[in-house]
Amino acid sequence: MFLIRHATAAAETLTLIDSARPLTSEGRRQARQLGEKLKWYDTALTHVFASPLVRAVQTAELVVAGIDDAPDAVDVMPALSPERSPREVVAALHKLPASASVLLVGHEPSLSSVGGLLLGDAAFGPLDKAEAARIVDGHLRWRFLWSADAPDPRP
Repeated sequence: MFLIRHATAAAETLTLIDSARPLTSEGRRQARQLGEKLKWYDTALTHVFASPLVRAVQTAELVVAGIDDAPDAVDVMPALSPERSPREVVAALHKLPASASVLLVGHEPSLSSVGGLLLGDAAFGPLDKAEAARIVDGHLRWRFLWSADAPDPRP
């Protein structure tokens, strides 16, 4: 399981509503770099889900473009919308096969709540923009930002 917070997006304005905010050029660079780093960390994804908000879908598309074993399409998961319950996301994940390798792209504070539910630890801290966390068998394996050195993937 991989959790990723969307990259930097344009600011909301009177004419640009929150759900339509696209990534900035810096956000696109962040997402691409995160995908390039993740390809080295045994991703072998079977499912990629993003919030329906534009910035999350764009982040997911750019991240998976850098990963060799990623599905061709990003599926929208309405439960990843900021106003929805993180418990909905976890319930949807439990319906997937046990062998599924999933990447979720969403928003804060819901992503850290999903992480907390998956780990059974409410202290799972918030993800920064363009930060990834990997959860394996109910344990946090690593976290890193698009701009940081990638972690050592060994346990």
